[in-house]
Amino acid sequence: MPTAKVSNLAPDVQPRRRRLVITARAAASFDPLGRSVAAARGFVRDTLHGWGFADIVDDAVVLTSELVTNAVVHAGTRAEVLCLRADGGVRVEVADRYPERELPLQHPGERPYADPDRENGRGLMLCAALATRWGVEYTATHKHVWFRLDLPDRPVGTRSAGPVVPDQLLPLADSRVRVAVLQIDSADSISAWNEDAEHIFGHPAEKALGRPLAELAAWPQTPGTGTGIAEALRLSRWEGSYGVRGADGRVIPVFASHLRVRDAHGEPSIVCLLVHDDERALLQTPVRVPASDSGHFTEARPTDPFEVFIGSPAPDDLDGLLQRTVERARDLLDADSAFLLLATDDETELEVRATTGLPSTRQRFARVPVEAGTNRYGSARMPAVHDDLIASPGAVPLLEATGMRSAVTVPLKVEGRLTGSLGVAAETPGRYSNEEALHLQFAADRIALGELERLRRGSLSFLVEASDLLAGTLDRDQTLALMAQMTVPTLATWCAVYTIADQSSDPYLSYVLHEDEERIDGLKELLSQVSMPEPVREAGARPWPEATAAVGGETVVLPLLARNRVIGMLTLGKPREEHFRQEILELAEDLSRRAALALDNARLYSERTAISRSLQRSLLPPGSPAIPGMEVEVIYRAAGEGNEVGGDFYDVFPIRDGAYGFAIGDVCGTGPEAAAVTGLARHALRLLAREGLGGPAVLQRLNAAILDEGARSRFLTLLYGELHPQPDGGALMKVVCAGHPLPLRLRPNGQVDAAADPQPLLGVIDDLDLYEQTLTLDPGDVLLCVTDGVTERREGTRMLGDDGLAEVLTTCTGLTAGAVASRVLRAVERFAAEPASDDMAILAFRVPEQRTGE
Repeated sequence: MPTAKVSNLAPDVQPRRRRLVITARAAASFDPLGRSVAAARGFVRDTLHGWGFADIVDDAVVLTSELVTNAVVHAGTRAEVLCLRADGGVRVEVADRYPERELPLQHPGERPYADPDRENGRGLMLCAALATRWGVEYTATHKHVWFRLDLPDRPVGTRSAGPVVPDQLLPLADSRVRVAVLQIDSADSISAWNEDAEHIFGHPAEKALGRPLAELAAWPQTPGTGTGIAEALRLSRWEGSYGVRGADGRVIPVFASHLRVRDAHGEPSIVCLLVHDDERALLQTPVRVPASDSGHFTEARPTDPFEVFIGSPAPDDLDGLLQRTVERARDLLDADSAFLLLATDDETELEVRATTGLPSTRQRFARVPVEAGTNRYGSARMPAVHDDLIASPGAVPLLEATGMRSAVTVPLKVEGRLTGSLGVAAETPGRYSNEEALHLQFAADRIALGELERLRRGSLSFLVEASDLLAGTLDRDQTLALMAQMTVPTLATWCAVYTIADQSSDPYLSYVLHEDEERIDGLKELLSQVSMPEPVREAGARPWPEATAAVGGETVVLPLLARNRVIGMLTLGKPREEHFRQEILELAEDLSRRAALALDNARLYSERTAISRSLQRSLLPPGSPAIPGMEVEVIYRAAGEGNEVGGDFYDVFPIRDGAYGFAIGDVCGTGPEAAAVTGLARHALRLLAREGLGGPAVLQRLNAAILDEGARSRFLTLLYGELHPQPDGGALMKVVCAGHPLPLRLRPNGQVDAAADPQPLLGVIDDLDLYEQTLTLDPGDVLLCVTDGVTERREGTRMLGDDGLAEVLTTCTGLTAGAVASRVLRAVERFAAEPASDDMAILAFRVPEQRTGE
């Protein structure tokens, strides 16, 4: 079959000529439904995690989400997703059955193939930005979009040795070095806990043994940037930073090295070595440089300068990455200390995030101004070399009173925006020159453009998941719960959601969540005692001092803005020893915008549903009169979710002494127009019948009234009748069936027959020639009247129909009117697995049989 192909390489990626060797494959198909996008994301994520490809999961999920959305939402076809594991990476293919769609190629002089603000082509734009390779293939029946993601190169570890260095440059450690040794069994529970672990964390062995490691570990929660603890324990080897909750409740930062082993019986377990985070040099794997054989020439393999600088593998968590960065910067320039600061949102201050070789008084999260002097060397926006800090006091505020004499600082910039500053310092003056500054700037550029971009992709993956979850519900309470669950513990330790009913109302505390469920009630009590934050329209996080004083730690408030109105506030909190990072606050702001819109949509949906249900109730009679000598039963079931007014209606009402009217009808369509015709019909029937008009005259005048509505009119099927109970125990009925499903009469012997003839429906033609039919119900007879929601119940190509309804009715001999209506409803519901798509009304009349002796 002829095909058309377009293939592209990501920037700076050279084509590989070696053949792709497939080592595993996984495939799945997804129906053209909105929920299929989330299912496809979950399929790709689970597949890649199962193959151990955690490094590229986020990019693969984002690309799959866009491409499957194009297939099932925009093209409206099934999407077929195929994952192929190959040496060094993965290839994902998404196919749909809409091959005639235009391929948005880019040619000189034409518009770009994708615009970020448009839906069409956005998936291909992301492929170009994130994938190593990508392409589009067309056949006569399918369109395939594929992309390839390569795993980051991981140099194989070899034996290595460091150079001889002066004692003063050796890493610091306590006089009594303690290394906690833990062993984790196959159930992820602690099976060994040594004396040093008890000393570092305060938990005695008898309290620690048997507990899951996840109960004690405070795992890094920056979205999309780290391997989860369960995944880390499945890897053959892992090292990095996380926290362990001590016996006093504090989180103790540690550096850990995990090794998965097996015993003589083949049972796997994990040996974990842990030290204080500032003693990571005891366990941290040094930069591995492959040994070369001096007797043989080997071609140098291209390496990533960032990996050479940071080391491989790079830490998965941001704090670990920043700490590794300052240590490598110190070693790169043979410095005595190093420091890294990240900029605040307004770029006026820098926040200390990692240091090495500086006194402990230089605390993390302390802030210094970006502009520390009047010349270019006093600004963190420009590289600067300081020969003697004594001669220029205040040039580097962080180094004051530390004994450092010379320093070099360089900015961290992304797309021209200052995101931080990296610096090294020495105790002797004149240590650094412009050449060292260039080396450090090169390393800083790799950090800013490499790893911070990785964090941005992780945030994008988090927001894609959040948007999908919020879009999946229109229930207000569930939306509030989702907001909190996505926030805790990913972005904050606790959160509180305040809602505002209208502009004149005060904020109301609607939902509270804490990562420790036992503290939720106490947190609610504390928040109820402080004055509520003032609603503001300005986007962005702002501090809430009152809550900080009451709860402790850091507390920020973000407005929930939807449709130019403040509908609530999202409050986030951290404990005293932690602070919000700038990237977390930016992510929370993005989440609050999406959550606010979802919450407002839930409010509008709830209001519409309440109005529709109220209107629906107003269109149904308040009750049925008691008719002497007759059993009457009515069952009404509205289809859908209650947010649309249906067109089915019924009524039973007294006309005069000894005479009762009844009606069951169905107006075409749903919504306000159908409701208007329903209300007109029900009230007109009562009024005209009580004027003494017969059935045909009542319906003819109702037909004229419907046609007078003009464009707002809807056609109507209607069964109308009069019922006259007889002294001998029977009932006389006069009926007119205008386009409605025919009423069925059940005899005591099980015989079922139609009780009327079909006649034209109402609301279509002016001149209706209708006639009335008379029938008698004897003791034991049943008259069943239904709307087409009963007879047109479907399961695939099968339909219940009039014959199916008659078969059900034959099984109802001897039952009361209520039992007959219930059995018919049960049979209709069981006919198909899917919920009913149309309203149903069932009206049953029965003449009781005479008891012996009466």
